[in-house]
Amino acid sequence: MKLRIIVTLKSGVLDPQGKAIQHALGSLGFAGVADVRAGKLFELDVADDTSDQAIDDMCRKLLANTVIENYRVEKLA
Repeated sequence: MKLRIIVTLKSGVLDPQGKAIQHALGSLGFAGVADVRAGKLFELDVADDTSDQAIDDMCRKLLANTVIENYRVEKLA
């Protein structure tokens, strides 16, 4: 089973990487970019019988820092 895990900063958490990207886009002439939030994307290929609980544990224990990040799991076809 293929999974896509999207990890993003929680609302209100400062994002210096996003701000740097926003500034760089402006410097390159891309006007009108009001905000940029950086995140992480993981693609996993796991056994078909991997439980939702095991997937959640992977995210909480390693892939996302749940104090400052949210994550979303997408099961791909």
